[in-house]
Amino acid sequence: MRPWHDGVNALAAAIPLAAPAYLLMDLVGNPIPFVLGWFGGGSVRFTKDVPPPVESQLLAYVLVAMLGYVGTRKLVPKIKVYTLRRGISGKDLGKRGTSLADKDVPEALGIVPGAVFLICLTFCLVGYATTNPSKLLDCNSALLSICFMLFLGFSDDVLEWPWRYKLLLPTVASLPLLCCYDGSTSIVVPIPMRSWLMNEGSLTTFGWLLGHIVTVDQNANGAILNLGINGLEAGQSFIIGCAVLLHNLIEIRDNEAYRENHLFSIMIMLSFVGVTLGLLGHNWYPASVFVGDTYCYFAGMTFAVVGILGHFSKTLLLFFIPQVLNFLWSIPQLFKVVPCPKHRLPKFNPDTGLMQPSTFGCKSDQYRWLKLPGSKDATEIPNMTVINLCLQILGPMSERALCITLLGLQIVCCIFGLILRYHVAQFFFDD
Repeated sequence: MRPWHDGVNALAAAIPLAAPAYLLMDLVGNPIPFVLGWFGGGSVRFTKDVPPPVESQLLAYVLVAMLGYVGTRKLVPKIKVYTLRRGISGKDLGKRGTSLADKDVPEALGIVPGAVFLICLTFCLVGYATTNPSKLLDCNSALLSICFMLFLGFSDDVLEWPWRYKLLLPTVASLPLLCCYDGSTSIVVPIPMRSWLMNEGSLTTFGWLLGHIVTVDQNANGAILNLGINGLEAGQSFIIGCAVLLHNLIEIRDNEAYRENHLFSIMIMLSFVGVTLGLLGHNWYPASVFVGDTYCYFAGMTFAVVGILGHFSKTLLLFFIPQVLNFLWSIPQLFKVVPCPKHRLPKFNPDTGLMQPSTFGCKSDQYRWLKLPGSKDATEIPNMTVINLCLQILGPMSERALCITLLGLQIVCCIFGLILRYHVAQFFFDD
């Protein structure tokens, strides 16, 4: 049965990759001349005075991403032995009442794709900085911020920081990015909001800081708010990464003026998608490893880096619609307006084998504004997450089906975000 499941999973993983892969092949065309050009042969030759064309760079980044995928896929089973040995592990709370409930699952394995990603990105930067010396400062600040975030994420997995610190960590890790940033500081504000954030045609300091901090904090914390379902964090990050790649490739094809920024984003995103896909194979249901906050912070900062340095932070936020909705719906619990248990993930019903919404207790006359009509006297209220809300609307389902449903929602939201970007944005922004 396992090979069949592996084949189905591989086919499912190819769905988000299909559109960017097709566009990438269309842009590169015949790869043979470029490969020969790397070794000084063929009709396409590169020198110090003649930098490699975009097609050659794209092909090189794809090959590095493939190595990142293989490296992550092979290293995770080896590194998880060491995390188990040091006690960095956890119980799968979604399998209470089953034979897997007491099994120790290695945690914080997001450190593996993070480390492989940094190695891949370093190799990519060797060529990229040579052909784009003006972007060298951006490259170094991106590496420093992602490395800093990876370290903070791993420290969170080991030391278990309280939530109030988790919300601040991305801001601290983004300091190298914001301090070293020397590009344009202009932000295109939607027409309806210009009276709030602009003064005499210029963006206020508050407006500029708000735009960048919101991008960093929401991206870095978005995946953390969705913890608890096997394959969900890595799966959502993989889908968003593919959506970012598709947007970058469209811009490279149709908008030559911003080609350099989007090529920088593609360089980062291809390696990220590669290592994430390698991790997803181990984290998919039933998970043999947990990605931990290490991966969530690493993924969030990577998205923030490409959004800010690639100058498409507003487009990037469109791909985070489920995460934004999850954050907004979670605000009453995150800020203690209503009780917030340590774990808000759905609970597993061993009698049915299905997941159902987890709840927090209350008095019959409390929080009536959260209770459904006809249950105003209830003494339990479902925890306020999109995962629990999905189970409330669609009913109990298996953990695998729940993950697939939420990943399907992520794909739909990314498609919707692209439609907004290319067909609706013109009504809110100047040309």
